[in-house]
Amino acid sequence: MRKGVIFDMDGTLWDSAANVAKAWTVKVQEAGYKDKVITREDIQRNMGKPMDLIADDLFTFTAKGAERDALRRSCEEYENEYLRVNGGELYNGVFDTLFNLKAMGYHVYIVSNCQAGYIEAFLEFYGVPYGKGTDLVEDIECYGNNLLQKDENIKLIAERNNLDAACYVGDIQSDYDATAKAGLPFIHARYGFGTINCETAVIDSISDLIKVVPEVLGEA
Repeated sequence: MRKGVIFDMDGTLWDSAANVAKAWTVKVQEAGYKDKVITREDIQRNMGKPMDLIADDLFTFTAKGAERDALRRSCEEYENEYLRVNGGELYNGVFDTLFNLKAMGYHVYIVSNCQAGYIEAFLEFYGVPYGKGTDLVEDIECYGNNLLQKDENIKLIAERNNLDAACYVGDIQSDYDATAKAGLPFIHARYGFGTINCETAVIDSISDLIKVVPEVLGEA
């Protein structure tokens, strides 16, 4: 059997909110909104949403449409550049856990609602090999690449990689909802940004996956 563990990004693998806020503030002020500051809290409360919805929440001082879209794209592009250089706050044990899961026979993937290039910025900052074959993270997908919702991208990753069994690891309710819609079991990263209103498998540290993944996939 080909088994996979599909990861969310923000609140699951790292917290990039502080540096995203810094990057967005630079572009917002460069665009002429000198008194506007994007805060870490602004970013955190929007983590997990598609980028256009984040812009609708944060850029109410712009006209909806071309003006707001242009500012959003500028922020997205600079955010990727900024994170490639400055990174974010990596949760303890992330890469040790990914390597251990791979050694246990699981294939590792990432699916996020982020813009195109964001997952790559994360992987490149930490020097993580990714792509088909023997690399640590074998495939990635995001809303920014194809404008598909998270449940569709979770299914896409599972189908594209011929997975017989897989689970999704995320931290907020919309992650759970998308995973349920995709028909896969969910593991709640309880150390992240949100709570889940249903009973589900939980982890309090990413290293807990070594025990929880086999349980969730019926192998324990």
